[in-house]
Amino acid sequence: MSPPPIASLQPLKFDLRQARAFAFVADELHFGRAAARLFMSQPALSRSIRQLEEAVGVPLLERSTRRVRLTPAGDAFAVECRVALGHLGRAVNAAQQAAQGREGRLRVDYMDFAINGRLPRVLQAFRDRHPRVDIDLQYLPTALQHAALLEGRLDIAFGIGQFDSPAVVNLLVEQEDFVALLPETHRLARSATVRLGDLATEPFVVGNEASYSSFRTRLFSLCHAAGFFPRIVQQASNTSGILGMVAAGVGVSIFGGSARNLQRVGVVIRPLAGVQETIPTFAAWVADHPSPVLRRFRETLVLHVQSSYTPGAA
Repeated sequence: MSPPPIASLQPLKFDLRQARAFAFVADELHFGRAAARLFMSQPALSRSIRQLEEAVGVPLLERSTRRVRLTPAGDAFAVECRVALGHLGRAVNAAQQAAQGREGRLRVDYMDFAINGRLPRVLQAFRDRHPRVDIDLQYLPTALQHAALLEGRLDIAFGIGQFDSPAVVNLLVEQEDFVALLPETHRLARSATVRLGDLATEPFVVGNEASYSSFRTRLFSLCHAAGFFPRIVQQASNTSGILGMVAAGVGVSIFGGSARNLQRVGVVIRPLAGVQETIPTFAAWVADHPSPVLRRFRETLVLHVQSSYTPGAA
């Protein structure tokens, strides 16, 4: 059962210091020892407990010259009091951890090339350092990431190319080479490399416009430079679909080098000879984003990129 909303609770007529003082008395059942632990005088402690009882409206302690003990009401109050103080202590710790970026939530959007490439290793490194941060991962094509970023619906995006906006910071995370994806029975499957022009008359499998618009722009430009436009016979919305269609012999495809990280029976991956262009994956975030968690993630990301970045590697 969820707790009642704050507005529906009875207003308290005592403060946190009185509740804490009572918890100490309940533990010790001795005013002198409790006062010593609280670094206050015994008369002041007795006064505080009397005020607490008046606020609660029932006796919490039975006092005599020889001993102090809890009333049934006091016993019940002590149990809940300890729980409440424990929750408040955890609330303080959670607030401190969140302010330092060690606890909270990080919203990350990615496209296929990022999740097939270096991003999983970056996320794992961050999780190892900050296990109390919840990471919300969502697939979103590069073109749609930009609006989501500016509207505050995500914290950091991993897309193709830079996001040209004065409000946004970009960090180059990875550069992939272009590769040819061929059915294993293809006439060029045994070649060490493939020239783009050799594929001019081939049927092509490509990512659809909704999911791959940024990549398609680069692919079509590459083909245009080689003197042809790909004859598209089938389109897919994700990497698995593209690889599956190539494996089925539907056609060939041009993709990013991160495809090497994926095992697919029936598909042969070959470098494109004479192609110098690369596919850059950038991380982008709003410059004045206040999230301490994002700041921590950026620190991990920068360290990872600096230590492991190799142009053209997946």
